Amino acid sequence: MAFEIKFGTDGWRGVIAEDYTFENVRRAAQGVATYYAERQRARERGMVIGYDHRFASEHFAAAAAEVLAANDIPVLLTEIGTPTPVISYAAIANKTAGAIN
Repeated sequence: MAFEIKFGTDGWRGVIAEDYTFENVRRAAQGVATYYAERQRARERGMVIGYDHRFASEHFAAAAAEVLAANDIPVLLTEIGTPTPVISYAAIANKTAGAIN
């Protein structure tokens, strides 16, 4: 069963295995892929995906990366937990269409 994904002023906050699930991460990533592919030339510029050190965050990031890649959007996926400012910098430095963190 799909839950409504609620975003606040600082993004999506959820409880793992309740509303923050792989299914919902993939749904959110598909929304991002659709939006950026239509408006930000993401298929040419790609996107950065990063994660932090919270439980299973690298797996959630990989799931989001798979969705973007399935939409022909190149992905730069961090190899380790990375602070948000570094991900923002990576998006600017690599001139990508945006980032997911």
